[in-house]
Amino acid sequence: MKHTRRSRTARLAWLAIPVATGLLLAGCSSSGSTGGKEPQTITFAYGATNDQDKAAYDSLAKAFEAANKGVTVTTQNLPVQSYPTTIATRVQGGNAPDTFYAEGGTGQSNSILPWAKSGLVLPLDDASIKANIPDSAKSLYTYNGKIYGVPLGTQLNGVIYNDELAQSIGVKIDATTSLDDIIAQCGKARAAGKTVYGLAGSTYQNNGILAVALATSTVYGPNKNWNADRAKNKVTFAGTKGWTTALESIKKMYDAGCFQDGATSAGFDALTNGASSGKILGFFAPSAAAQQIMQAAGGHVKLVALPVGAPQGTKTYLSLSADQGVTASAKTKSPKLATDFLSYIVSDKGQEEYSKQVGTIPVNVGNDSTLLPQYAGIKDEIAKNDTRGYAPTEWPNAKIYTDLGNGVQGILTGQMTVKQVLQQMDTDWG
Repeated sequence: MKHTRRSRTARLAWLAIPVATGLLLAGCSSSGSTGGKEPQTITFAYGATNDQDKAAYDSLAKAFEAANKGVTVTTQNLPVQSYPTTIATRVQGGNAPDTFYAEGGTGQSNSILPWAKSGLVLPLDDASIKANIPDSAKSLYTYNGKIYGVPLGTQLNGVIYNDELAQSIGVKIDATTSLDDIIAQCGKARAAGKTVYGLAGSTYQNNGILAVALATSTVYGPNKNWNADRAKNKVTFAGTKGWTTALESIKKMYDAGCFQDGATSAGFDALTNGASSGKILGFFAPSAAAQQIMQAAGGHVKLVALPVGAPQGTKTYLSLSADQGVTASAKTKSPKLATDFLSYIVSDKGQEEYSKQVGTIPVNVGNDSTLLPQYAGIKDEIAKNDTRGYAPTEWPNAKIYTDLGNGVQGILTGQMTVKQVLQQMDTDWG
Protein backbone atom coordinates (compact mmCIF):
# COMPACT_ATOMS: atom_id res chain seq x y z
CA MET A 1 0.00 0.00 0.00
CA LYS A 2 1.45 3.31 -1.01
CA HIS A 3 -0.17 5.35 1.74
CA THR A 4 -1.18 3.87 5.07
CA ARG A 5 -1.83 6.80 7.35
CA ARG A 6 -5.59 6.68 7.41
CA SER A 7 -6.40 3.22 6.11
CA ARG A 8 -8.08 0.75 8.39
CA THR A 9 -4.99 -1.43 8.56
CA ALA A 10 -2.92 1.55 9.67
CA ARG A 11 -5.24 3.30 12.10
CA LEU A 12 -7.30 0.42 13.42
CA ALA A 13 -5.49 -2.87 12.98
CA TRP A 14 -2.80 -1.75 15.41
CA LEU A 15 -5.29 -1.85 18.27
CA ALA A 16 -3.64 -4.61 20.28
CA ILE A 17 -6.36 -4.81 22.89
CA PRO A 18 -7.90 -7.84 24.61
CA VAL A 19 -9.97 -8.65 21.51
CA ALA A 20 -9.49 -9.15 17.79
CA THR A 21 -8.17 -5.98 16.18
CA GLY A 22 -9.31 -3.96 13.21
CA LEU A 23 -12.44 -2.07 14.23
CA LEU A 24 -14.15 -0.65 11.18
CA LEU A 25 -15.94 2.66 11.05
CA ALA A 26 -19.31 1.90 9.55
CA GLY A 27 -22.99 2.81 9.27
CA CYS A 28 -26.12 2.05 7.27
CA SER A 29 -29.38 3.78 6.24
CA SER A 30 -32.57 4.19 4.20
CA SER A 31 -33.15 5.21 0.58
CA GLY A 32 -35.88 5.68 -1.95
CA SER A 33 -37.26 3.05 -4.28
CA THR A 34 -35.30 1.55 -7.14
CA GLY A 35 -36.57 0.89 -10.62
CA GLY A 36 -35.92 1.38 -14.31
CA LYS A 37 -34.47 -1.03 -16.83
CA GLU A 38 -30.94 -1.12 -15.48
CA PRO A 39 -29.78 -4.40 -13.89
CA GLN A 40 -31.19 -4.84 -10.41
CA THR A 41 -28.11 -6.59 -9.05
CA ILE A 42 -24.98 -4.79 -7.81
CA THR A 43 -21.79 -5.85 -6.06
CA PHE A 44 -20.48 -4.41 -2.79
CA ALA A 45 -16.82 -5.04 -1.94
CA TYR A 46 -15.03 -4.52 1.35
CA GLY A 47 -12.13 -5.94 3.34
CA ALA A 48 -13.40 -7.17 6.70
CA THR A 49 -10.85 -7.60 9.46
CA ASN A 50 -12.99 -9.97 11.53
CA ASP A 51 -16.35 -11.75 11.63
CA GLN A 52 -18.04 -8.80 13.30
CA ASP A 53 -17.03 -6.47 10.47
CA LYS A 54 -18.15 -8.95 7.83
CA ALA A 55 -21.53 -9.40 9.49
CA ALA A 56 -21.96 -5.65 9.74
CA TYR A 57 -21.19 -5.10 6.06
CA ASP A 58 -23.41 -7.97 5.00
CA SER A 59 -26.23 -6.49 7.05
CA LEU A 60 -26.05 -3.35 4.93
CA ALA A 61 -26.73 -5.41 1.83
CA LYS A 62 -29.48 -7.48 3.44
CA ALA A 63 -31.25 -4.48 4.94
CA PHE A 64 -31.19 -2.66 1.61
CA GLU A 65 -32.58 -5.73 -0.16
CA ALA A 66 -35.36 -6.01 2.41
CA ALA A 67 -36.33 -2.38 1.88
CA ASN A 68 -36.22 -2.70 -1.92
CA LYS A 69 -37.90 -5.87 -3.09
CA GLY A 70 -36.48 -7.37 -6.25
CA VAL A 71 -32.94 -6.03 -5.91
CA THR A 72 -29.80 -7.97 -5.03
CA VAL A 73 -26.56 -6.77 -3.45
CA THR A 74 -23.79 -9.35 -3.77
CA THR A 75 -21.04 -8.84 -1.22
CA GLN A 76 -17.34 -9.48 -1.84
CA ASN A 77 -15.00 -9.79 1.15
CA LEU A 78 -11.49 -9.10 -0.15
CA PRO A 79 -8.27 -9.73 1.84
CA VAL A 80 -7.90 -6.77 4.19
CA GLN A 81 -4.12 -6.33 4.06
CA SER A 82 -4.07 -5.97 0.29
CA TYR A 83 -7.49 -4.33 -0.02
CA PRO A 84 -6.36 -0.73 -0.77
CA THR A 85 -4.05 -1.73 -3.61
CA THR A 86 -6.41 -4.41 -4.91
CA ILE A 87 -9.36 -2.07 -5.15
CA ALA A 88 -7.20 0.72 -6.62
CA THR A 89 -5.97 -1.62 -9.34
CA ARG A 90 -9.52 -2.64 -10.19
CA VAL A 91 -10.75 0.96 -10.26
CA GLN A 92 -7.90 2.04 -12.53
CA GLY A 93 -8.48 -1.00 -14.74
CA GLY A 94 -12.18 -0.28 -15.18
CA ASN A 95 -13.39 -3.49 -13.53
CA ALA A 96 -14.22 -2.22 -10.05
CA PRO A 97 -17.19 -3.58 -8.08
CA ASP A 98 -20.38 -1.55 -8.45
CA THR A 99 -19.97 -0.23 -4.90
CA PHE A 100 -17.05 -0.61 -2.53
CA TYR A 101 -15.37 0.53 0.66
CA ALA A 102 -13.03 3.50 0.17
CA GLU A 103 -11.48 6.37 2.09
CA GLY A 104 -12.80 9.91 1.99
CA GLY A 105 -10.37 12.68 1.14
CA THR A 106 -6.96 12.26 -0.48
CA GLY A 107 -3.51 10.93 0.27
CA GLN A 108 -3.67 7.17 -0.11
CA SER A 109 -4.19 4.47 -2.69
CA ASN A 110 -7.92 4.02 -2.11
CA SER A 111 -8.90 7.66 -1.60
CA ILE A 112 -12.13 8.79 -3.23
CA LEU A 113 -11.31 12.33 -4.37
CA PRO A 114 -8.44 11.49 -6.75
CA TRP A 115 -10.75 8.95 -8.41
CA ALA A 116 -13.48 11.60 -8.63
CA LYS A 117 -11.04 13.97 -10.32
CA SER A 118 -10.20 11.24 -12.85
CA GLY A 119 -13.84 10.37 -13.50
CA LEU A 120 -13.49 6.85 -12.10
CA VAL A 121 -16.23 7.00 -9.47
CA LEU A 122 -19.91 7.86 -9.77
CA PRO A 123 -21.27 11.32 -8.88
CA LEU A 124 -24.19 10.83 -6.50
CA ASP A 125 -27.10 12.95 -7.67
CA ASP A 126 -29.35 12.40 -4.68
CA ALA A 127 -30.57 15.24 -2.46
CA SER A 128 -30.93 12.97 0.57
CA ILE A 129 -27.26 12.01 0.42
CA LYS A 130 -26.17 15.63 0.47
CA ALA A 131 -28.56 16.38 3.32
CA ASN A 132 -27.38 13.47 5.45
CA ILE A 133 -23.63 14.02 5.21
CA PRO A 134 -22.63 16.47 7.95
CA ASP A 135 -20.90 19.66 6.87
CA SER A 136 -17.76 18.60 8.73
CA ALA A 137 -17.42 15.55 6.46
CA LYS A 138 -18.61 16.93 3.12
CA SER A 139 -15.15 18.01 2.00
CA LEU A 140 -13.95 14.40 2.19
CA TYR A 141 -16.52 13.27 -0.37
CA THR A 142 -17.03 16.34 -2.58
CA TYR A 143 -15.19 17.33 -5.76
CA ASN A 144 -16.20 20.33 -7.89
CA GLY A 145 -19.48 20.59 -6.03
CA LYS A 146 -20.51 16.97 -6.56
CA ILE A 147 -20.58 14.18 -3.97
CA TYR A 148 -18.81 10.92 -4.81
CA GLY A 149 -19.16 8.83 -1.66
CA VAL A 150 -20.77 8.53 1.74
CA PRO A 151 -19.29 8.03 5.22
CA LEU A 152 -20.08 4.81 7.01
CA GLY A 153 -20.18 6.43 10.42
CA THR A 154 -18.14 8.48 12.86
CA GLN A 155 -15.63 7.68 15.57
CA LEU A 156 -14.11 9.72 18.35
CA ASN A 157 -10.33 9.62 18.24
CA GLY A 158 -9.56 9.97 21.91
CA VAL A 159 -9.54 7.79 25.01
CA ILE A 160 -11.14 4.43 25.76
CA TYR A 161 -11.62 4.77 29.51
CA ASN A 162 -12.62 2.52 32.42
CA ASP A 163 -14.48 5.06 34.52
CA GLU A 164 -15.67 2.57 37.13
CA LEU A 165 -12.09 1.48 37.82
CA ALA A 166 -10.93 5.09 37.92
CA GLN A 167 -13.59 6.16 40.40
CA SER A 168 -12.79 3.20 42.63
CA ILE A 169 -9.37 4.77 43.28
CA GLY A 170 -10.63 8.34 43.46
CA VAL A 171 -9.67 9.48 39.96
CA LYS A 172 -12.38 11.59 38.36
CA ILE A 173 -12.10 12.42 34.66
CA ASP A 174 -14.89 13.28 32.23
CA ALA A 175 -15.30 15.21 28.99
CA THR A 176 -15.09 18.53 30.84
CA THR A 177 -11.87 17.77 32.74
CA SER A 178 -8.94 19.92 31.64
CA LEU A 179 -5.56 18.40 30.89
CA ASP A 180 -4.14 20.21 33.91
CA ASP A 181 -6.69 18.52 36.17
CA ILE A 182 -5.93 15.16 34.57
CA ILE A 183 -2.21 15.61 35.15
CA ALA A 184 -2.91 16.58 38.77
CA GLN A 185 -4.53 13.16 39.32
CA CYS A 186 -1.75 11.07 37.79
CA GLY A 187 0.02 10.81 41.13
CA LYS A 188 -3.12 9.46 42.79
CA ALA A 189 -3.39 6.75 40.15
CA ARG A 190 0.29 5.89 40.64
CA ALA A 191 -0.23 5.59 44.39
CA ALA A 192 -2.91 2.99 43.68
CA GLY A 193 -0.55 1.00 41.46
CA LYS A 194 -2.08 2.21 38.21
CA THR A 195 -1.57 4.90 35.58
CA VAL A 196 -4.20 7.15 34.07
CA TYR A 197 -3.18 6.29 30.52
CA GLY A 198 -1.40 3.53 28.67
CA LEU A 199 0.77 4.59 25.73
CA ALA A 200 2.32 2.39 23.07
CA GLY A 201 5.10 4.92 22.70
CA SER A 202 7.22 2.95 20.24
CA THR A 203 4.43 3.13 17.66
CA TYR A 204 3.78 6.22 15.59
CA GLN A 205 0.09 5.32 15.32
CA ASN A 206 -0.68 5.46 19.03
CA ASN A 207 1.46 8.56 19.59
CA GLY A 208 -0.21 10.19 16.61
CA ILE A 209 -3.74 9.71 17.91
CA LEU A 210 -2.76 11.38 21.19
CA ALA A 211 -1.03 14.29 19.45
CA VAL A 212 -3.90 14.90 17.04
CA ALA A 213 -6.46 14.65 19.84
CA LEU A 214 -4.69 17.44 21.69
CA ALA A 215 -4.16 19.54 18.56
CA THR A 216 -7.87 19.23 17.78
CA SER A 217 -8.41 21.58 20.72
CA THR A 218 -5.26 23.69 20.64
CA VAL A 219 -5.04 24.17 16.85
CA TYR A 220 -8.27 23.26 15.07
CA GLY A 221 -10.60 24.46 17.79
CA PRO A 222 -9.58 28.11 17.36
CA ASN A 223 -9.06 27.69 13.59
CA LYS A 224 -11.06 24.90 11.98
CA ASN A 225 -9.61 25.95 8.61
CA TRP A 226 -6.01 25.46 9.71
CA ASN A 227 -5.34 22.74 7.13
CA ALA A 228 -6.63 24.97 4.33
CA ASP A 229 -4.45 27.79 5.61
CA ARG A 230 -1.45 25.44 5.70
CA ALA A 231 -2.13 24.43 2.10
CA LYS A 232 -1.99 28.12 1.17
CA ASN A 233 1.22 28.59 3.20
CA LYS A 234 -0.54 31.03 5.50
CA VAL A 235 0.50 29.02 8.55
CA THR A 236 3.10 26.40 9.45
CA PHE A 237 3.33 23.64 12.04
CA ALA A 238 6.42 25.18 13.60
CA GLY A 239 4.90 28.65 13.60
CA THR A 240 1.59 27.70 15.19
CA LYS A 241 1.52 28.03 18.98
CA GLY A 242 -1.24 25.43 19.28
CA TRP A 243 0.94 22.72 17.76
CA THR A 244 3.76 23.57 20.13
CA THR A 245 1.34 23.46 23.06
CA ALA A 246 -0.02 20.07 22.00
CA LEU A 247 3.40 18.42 21.87
CA GLU A 248 4.66 20.13 25.01
CA SER A 249 1.55 18.86 26.78
CA ILE A 250 2.46 15.26 25.99
CA LYS A 251 5.86 15.81 27.61
CA LYS A 252 4.13 17.25 30.68
CA MET A 253 1.94 14.15 30.89
CA TYR A 254 5.01 11.95 30.61
CA ASP A 255 6.94 13.86 33.28
CA ALA A 256 3.95 13.67 35.64
CA GLY A 257 3.81 9.88 35.39
CA CYS A 258 0.52 9.81 33.49
CA PHE A 259 1.79 6.94 31.29
CA GLN A 260 2.97 3.52 32.39
CA ASP A 261 6.64 2.85 33.09
CA GLY A 262 8.56 2.12 29.91
CA ALA A 263 5.98 3.90 27.77
CA THR A 264 8.50 5.19 25.24
CA SER A 265 9.57 1.69 24.24
CA ALA A 266 6.19 0.03 24.67
CA GLY A 267 4.27 -1.65 21.89
CA PHE A 268 0.60 -2.46 21.70
CA ASP A 269 1.04 -5.39 24.06
CA ALA A 270 1.38 -2.76 26.78
CA LEU A 271 -2.21 -1.76 26.11
CA THR A 272 -3.32 -5.38 26.06
CA ASN A 273 -1.59 -6.25 29.30
CA GLY A 274 -2.36 -3.00 31.04
CA ALA A 275 -6.05 -3.00 30.21
CA SER A 276 -6.62 -6.68 31.00
CA SER A 277 -4.79 -6.45 34.33
CA GLY A 278 -6.43 -3.20 35.39
CA LYS A 279 -3.10 -1.37 35.52
CA ILE A 280 -4.15 1.41 33.13
CA LEU A 281 -7.38 3.38 33.28
CA GLY A 282 -7.48 4.35 29.62
CA PHE A 283 -5.66 4.27 26.30
CA PHE A 284 -5.76 6.23 23.05
CA ALA A 285 -7.77 4.66 20.24
CA PRO A 286 -10.73 5.08 17.87
CA SER A 287 -13.87 4.83 19.97
CA ALA A 288 -15.40 1.73 18.37
CA ALA A 289 -12.78 -0.22 20.30
CA ALA A 290 -14.86 0.25 23.44
CA GLN A 291 -17.75 -1.87 22.22
CA GLN A 292 -15.58 -4.68 20.95
CA ILE A 293 -13.73 -4.91 24.25
CA MET A 294 -16.96 -4.90 26.24
CA GLN A 295 -18.47 -7.61 24.08
CA ALA A 296 -15.36 -9.75 24.41
CA ALA A 297 -15.47 -9.31 28.18
CA GLY A 298 -19.02 -10.63 28.31
CA GLY A 299 -20.35 -7.59 30.11
CA HIS A 300 -17.78 -7.72 32.92
CA VAL A 301 -16.27 -4.36 32.03
CA LYS A 302 -17.88 -1.02 31.23
CA LEU A 303 -15.96 1.46 29.11
CA VAL A 304 -16.64 4.98 27.91
CA ALA A 305 -15.24 7.15 25.13
CA LEU A 306 -13.75 10.49 26.11
CA PRO A 307 -11.72 13.24 24.47
CA VAL A 308 -8.23 14.11 25.64
CA GLY A 309 -8.75 17.17 27.80
CA ALA A 310 -7.35 20.46 26.56
CA PRO A 311 -4.89 22.53 28.61
CA GLN A 312 -6.41 24.94 31.13
CA GLY A 313 -7.94 27.93 29.37
CA THR A 314 -8.39 26.10 26.07
CA LYS A 315 -11.75 24.67 25.05
CA THR A 316 -11.86 20.92 24.51
CA TYR A 317 -13.09 19.74 21.11
CA LEU A 318 -13.91 16.20 20.03
CA SER A 319 -11.77 14.74 17.24
CA LEU A 320 -14.28 12.94 15.04
CA SER A 321 -13.35 10.95 11.95
CA ALA A 322 -15.82 10.16 9.17
CA ASP A 323 -13.30 9.25 6.49
CA GLN A 324 -14.18 5.58 6.09
CA GLY A 325 -16.90 5.29 3.49
CA VAL A 326 -18.41 3.74 0.39
CA THR A 327 -18.27 4.91 -3.21
CA ALA A 328 -19.57 3.59 -6.55
CA SER A 329 -17.79 2.83 -9.80
CA ALA A 330 -18.37 5.16 -12.73
CA LYS A 331 -18.50 1.98 -14.83
CA THR A 332 -21.47 0.46 -13.00
CA LYS A 333 -24.34 -0.62 -15.23
CA SER A 334 -26.76 0.19 -12.42
CA PRO A 335 -26.00 3.79 -11.41
CA LYS A 336 -29.42 4.44 -9.88
CA LEU A 337 -29.36 1.25 -7.84
CA ALA A 338 -25.81 2.00 -6.67
CA THR A 339 -26.83 5.54 -5.71
CA ASP A 340 -29.86 4.25 -3.84
CA PHE A 341 -27.68 1.81 -1.92
CA LEU A 342 -25.31 4.57 -0.83
CA SER A 343 -28.28 6.72 0.10
CA TYR A 344 -29.45 3.85 2.29
CA ILE A 345 -26.07 3.64 3.99
CA VAL A 346 -26.13 7.27 5.08
CA SER A 347 -29.80 7.58 6.08
CA ASP A 348 -30.97 8.06 9.69
CA LYS A 349 -32.44 4.62 10.28
CA GLY A 350 -29.52 2.70 8.90
CA GLN A 351 -26.84 4.80 10.59
CA GLU A 352 -28.43 4.32 14.00
CA GLU A 353 -29.07 0.61 13.53
CA TYR A 354 -25.61 -0.13 12.18
CA SER A 355 -23.82 1.90 14.82
CA LYS A 356 -25.20 -0.51 17.40
CA GLN A 357 -23.36 -3.37 15.71
CA VAL A 358 -19.94 -1.78 15.42
CA GLY A 359 -19.96 0.79 18.21
CA THR A 360 -19.72 3.98 16.19
CA ILE A 361 -21.56 7.31 16.19
CA PRO A 362 -24.12 7.93 13.42
CA VAL A 363 -22.81 10.64 11.12
CA ASN A 364 -26.15 12.41 11.24
CA VAL A 365 -26.72 12.04 14.97
CA GLY A 366 -29.33 14.52 16.07
CA ASN A 367 -30.07 13.56 19.65
CA ASP A 368 -28.73 11.39 22.43
CA SER A 369 -31.30 8.65 21.78
CA THR A 370 -29.20 7.55 18.83
CA LEU A 371 -26.01 7.33 20.86
CA LEU A 372 -24.74 4.14 22.45
CA PRO A 373 -24.20 4.21 26.25
CA GLN A 374 -20.43 4.57 25.95
CA TYR A 375 -20.97 7.97 24.33
CA ALA A 376 -23.24 9.37 27.05
CA GLY A 377 -20.35 11.40 28.43
CA ILE A 378 -19.84 13.34 25.20
CA LYS A 379 -23.46 13.82 24.13
CA ASP A 380 -23.43 17.46 25.22
CA GLU A 381 -20.30 18.20 23.20
CA ILE A 382 -21.88 16.57 20.16
CA ALA A 383 -25.12 18.49 20.65
CA LYS A 384 -23.21 21.76 20.94
CA ASN A 385 -21.12 20.83 17.89
CA ASP A 386 -17.92 21.16 19.87
CA THR A 387 -16.31 18.89 17.31
CA ARG A 388 -13.67 18.97 14.63
CA GLY A 389 -12.81 16.50 11.89
CA TYR A 390 -9.83 14.17 12.16
CA ALA A 391 -7.12 16.55 10.97
CA PRO A 392 -4.81 14.13 9.08
CA THR A 393 -7.57 13.27 6.59
CA GLU A 394 -6.73 16.52 4.81
CA TRP A 395 -2.96 16.25 5.00
CA PRO A 396 -1.32 15.71 1.60
CA ASN A 397 0.76 12.65 2.43
CA ALA A 398 1.33 9.88 4.95
CA LYS A 399 4.79 10.96 6.04
CA ILE A 400 3.48 13.95 8.00
CA TYR A 401 1.51 11.73 10.36
CA THR A 402 4.28 9.15 10.61
CA ASP A 403 6.85 11.78 11.54
CA LEU A 404 4.44 13.31 14.05
CA GLY A 405 4.03 10.00 15.85
CA ASN A 406 7.71 9.13 15.70
CA GLY A 407 8.51 12.65 16.79
CA VAL A 408 6.45 12.26 19.94
CA GLN A 409 8.65 9.33 20.92
CA GLY A 410 11.72 11.44 20.15
CA ILE A 411 10.46 14.25 22.38
CA LEU A 412 9.79 11.89 25.28
CA THR A 413 13.22 10.27 25.00
CA GLY A 414 15.01 13.59 24.61
CA GLN A 415 16.26 12.78 21.12
CA MET A 416 14.21 15.51 19.46
CA THR A 417 12.81 18.89 20.39
CA VAL A 418 9.26 20.02 19.76
CA LYS A 419 10.56 22.54 17.25
CA GLN A 420 12.46 19.86 15.32
CA VAL A 421 9.39 17.65 15.08
CA LEU A 422 7.21 20.47 13.79
CA GLN A 423 9.84 21.64 11.32
CA GLN A 424 10.06 18.11 9.95
CA MET A 425 6.27 18.07 9.48
CA ASP A 426 6.52 21.33 7.55
CA THR A 427 9.20 19.79 5.35
CA ASP A 428 6.99 16.75 4.80
CA TRP A 429 4.08 18.95 3.75
CA GLY A 430 6.17 20.29 0.88
